[in-house]
Amino acid sequence: MLLNSRHLVLLLTVALPACSLSACGTINEKLADGLGDYIPQWLGGLPADAPPRPGTAKYEEFMRERERKRLQPAPAQSDTAKSDPSALDPVH
Repeated sequence: MLLNSRHLVLLLTVALPACSLSACGTINEKLADGLGDYIPQWLGGLPADAPPRPGTAKYEEFMRERERKRLQPAPAQSDTAKSDPSALDPVH
């Protein structure tokens, strides 16, 4: 079966958009990883208190600080606050 010019044009018409769309998917994946950090919070970006990304030096420091805080003993609660029911705020 020989390809005539009509078949060749049809093949290129289908193949060109398919290849273009597949290339956009990989480009957008790589751009989204880096550009997401630069979008302001009001536009839907990361909040200011978001933890750093894994694999960075700041992430390792963040995890060490988190572990240090986790291992600290909890602050002691006063016994008067536990036993006095009138000290509770009313529920509305």
